[in-house]
Amino acid sequence: MTGRLGNLTEPLYRHVWGTASLDELPPWRRWCVTFTRYVHVTLRDLGHGEISHRAASLSYTTLLSFVPLLAVGFSVLKGLGVHNELEPALLQILAPMGAQATGMAKTIVGFVDNMKVGVLGAAGIVMLLYTVVSTMKKIEGAFNYSWRVKSARTLTQGFRDYLIVLIVGPVLVFSAVGITGAGASNSFLLYLSSLQPFGTLLEWLSRLAPYLMIIGTFTFLYMFMPNTRVRATSAVFGGVVAGILWQTAGWGFARFVAGSTQYAAVYSAFAGLVIFFVWIYLAWLILLIGANIAFYHQHPEHLCMYRREPRLSLREREALALCVVKLLASNHYAGRPAWDIPALARTLMIPQPCVEEVMSALEQAGIVARGAGRPHPWLPARPLETISLAEVMKAVRSAREEGLVTARLAQHPDIATLLLSSEEAAAAVYAPRMVRELATTAAATHSSAGRES
Repeated sequence: MTGRLGNLTEPLYRHVWGTASLDELPPWRRWCVTFTRYVHVTLRDLGHGEISHRAASLSYTTLLSFVPLLAVGFSVLKGLGVHNELEPALLQILAPMGAQATGMAKTIVGFVDNMKVGVLGAAGIVMLLYTVVSTMKKIEGAFNYSWRVKSARTLTQGFRDYLIVLIVGPVLVFSAVGITGAGASNSFLLYLSSLQPFGTLLEWLSRLAPYLMIIGTFTFLYMFMPNTRVRATSAVFGGVVAGILWQTAGWGFARFVAGSTQYAAVYSAFAGLVIFFVWIYLAWLILLIGANIAFYHQHPEHLCMYRREPRLSLREREALALCVVKLLASNHYAGRPAWDIPALARTLMIPQPCVEEVMSALEQAGIVARGAGRPHPWLPARPLETISLAEVMKAVRSAREEGLVTARLAQHPDIATLLLSSEEAAAAVYAPRMVRELATTAAATHSSAGRES
């Protein structure tokens, strides 16, 4: 059975992951391969478990910090005069809970109204801010995981960016709800709705309004929450996917709640809280899935990898190192801007962690150096005429060595002699050639291709 399954999946694997360049495929097949890759990476990351664990953690955190977060947002809305839209917005967010939504929204609004910031005192305000900031840091950590970002914001950066999100986010959401409600009672729009084709157009816009509101909110979060630069197109793409999933999941969850009569008998008075917790978990899961989709849209090189964490063989690392120094040398001699790691990853269609690993090895060997700027441009650390390809290969092969195996080779002199002979043979091939030759070869190839065209 395993052999037959392998025979069935091997052609699929070859067609989806064996294609080096999608530009060579017909449009219909390119779309199918790209769609299949998105589905695979999404299911693969969900199966890994980290996203669902973070969604569950954020759901628990939401129960503890939902009221403080809303209290801060409510203070901003009250200053702008749109605080009356808090309950309608909550009703839209909690709508999939069915009959439980109205009671839950009123309870939350009652908690927020009863929270008087002025009577909390200094210690109470500090605890309120700590709860809000710690919650935002946990949300940022979940987004950073999706975006493969290793470092979080500093305290100063976090306080500034979190304040922007807490001020702008609620204003966007609740203002959108207010505009939707005002449009339904506006006399001019009511008059237009009686005329065709404006009536049909307004009806479609009213149906699309919840989608647009959710998509806009998700897009805003995807652009500002990760500690990295997110392109607007990628944020919108992730927001659209997450918005569609949100509305679809909301529809299915509402049908489940309406059709299930046993949960109330099992959980009794806690039924509403259980339903609320499940919906919050699904909401966070959808939000993190959208963040993943936005990441893969901005970094399509990761779509080419079957595994989430790419693992390069020694031969692949050596080939990647040669490609990197070739590109660096070509730009250096042509007077073009220096390469940075994101640009190298996009050009070579190799995930950034792999490029970072190779660049780190070359930096430790004194072959390349970081320049000033963000992201860091990479420059030759010394004249390229003095760097042999043998140095490049040695830097990659000996990267992160701790000497444990080398120390044991003294007990096996025959193995040590064999490895030394292999290294000498490789050095005989690479030592006479300098990095400059790669740049010269690349320039000659480009010029001949230009003459042929």
